[in-house]
Formats: sequence, C-alpha cells, structure tokens
Amino acid sequence: MHQRLIACTACHGKQGRAAADGYYPRLAGKPEGYLFNQLQNFRDGRRQYPLMTYMLANMSDDYLHEIARYFSEQHPPYPAPAAGDASAAMLERGRLLVHHGDAAKKIPACIACHGQALTGLAPAVPGLIGVPRDYISAQLGAWKNGLRQARQPDCMSHIARQLTLEDVSALSAWLSGQPVPPGAQPATTLPASMPLACGGVPQSGTTEGSAR
Repeated sequence: MHQRLIACTACHGKQGRAAADGYYPRLAGKPEGYLFNQLQNFRDGRRQYPLMTYMLANMSDDYLHEIARYFSEQHPPYPAPAAGDASAAMLERGRLLVHHGDAAKKIPACIACHGQALTGLAPAVPGLIGVPRDYISAQLGAWKNGLRQARQPDCMSHIARQLTLEDVSALSAWLSGQPVPPGAQPATTLPASMPLACGGVPQSGTTEGSAR
C-alpha cells in the first residue's frame, strides 16, 4: 500500500502527515470510517475537488476501505501549533463555541461530537486539533456555502450555516492553536448522545455516508 499510495502522499505528505503549506490535510491517524466516507464523497461528487474525483473515479468501495485503513494506522508525530495573531476576544469566542456551543443559534458544542479531547470519535468523526487554521476556515466555509456536502442528514452543513464569518474565524483560530497530546487517539464513546443525526455516524442512527 505504501507504494500504491505515493500519489496520495505526494500532496498529503509522508505517511499522510499533511503538507507544510496547510492546504492538504493530514490523513494519518484519522478514523478509518471517516476517511472512507470522504473518499466516497470525492468519488461520488459530494465533495468538489477535480484531482481527487479523477483519481478515485474508478475505485471500488473495497479499495477505498484499504486506503482508509492504511492511513488510519499511520501515526507520525504532529507538529507544534503555528503561532497565531488572533485577539484574546476572538480566542475566547472560539473556546466557548468549542466547549459550550451557542444555544441561541442552536449550535452544539464541538466536543459533543468530536470528543472531549477533540481527537475525534471512532469510527467516523475526525479530530479537530492538529489541523491548520486555513484548512479549518476553508472547510467550514465550504460547508456554509454548500460546496462541501455529505449524505443526509448533513449535520455539519446545518451547523455551518448557523455560524457567522466571525464565528468561523474564532473557531479556526482557537482550534489551530491547541497542541495534540502525545499518543492521541480518537475516543470510542461519548458521554451523551450526539446532538444531531449525522449521515455517516453509526452512533447517530446511520451506517453509511459521511458526517464531516
């Protein structure tokens, strides 16, 4: 698989550890189900990136599972968070959204789905720490504008539409500044049921598709 996936690591970095420019995301160590869901989404047109669609167009689900399994088992170290320039007020807004959400806007806390440590939830919810600020902003913007989609019910699309641009900036600033603990792994359970049904998360009542 290492040899077969050179086309992936050319952009996503050795072992899928992410490119230094922050544009191509880390694949290493993400939950296998999440990676499989995203490969399906690119192949089937729910996520829009021509290069990925072209590469995956003729791949079977079985092969997509092999790719997802390979990268989920890679665990290179995370780099230290990049220095940021966000104000204290922006960082506090981001922290509050992550840990408490915004009840007035019906935005659940990020930790309600991504785990208390924000390292994701096996098998299908990704971690939110160790991700570059620009990538977080771009993906929340894509959800918000409908350029990124998932199988229904599309929980992230619903959440992102409630976020203001200031909220997106605050979330990306706070999350990207958090270090990843050594040996971090996705959680296996949540303390409570997920606040929204998500199309790719078995715990929310479905078994296929993509949640994030």
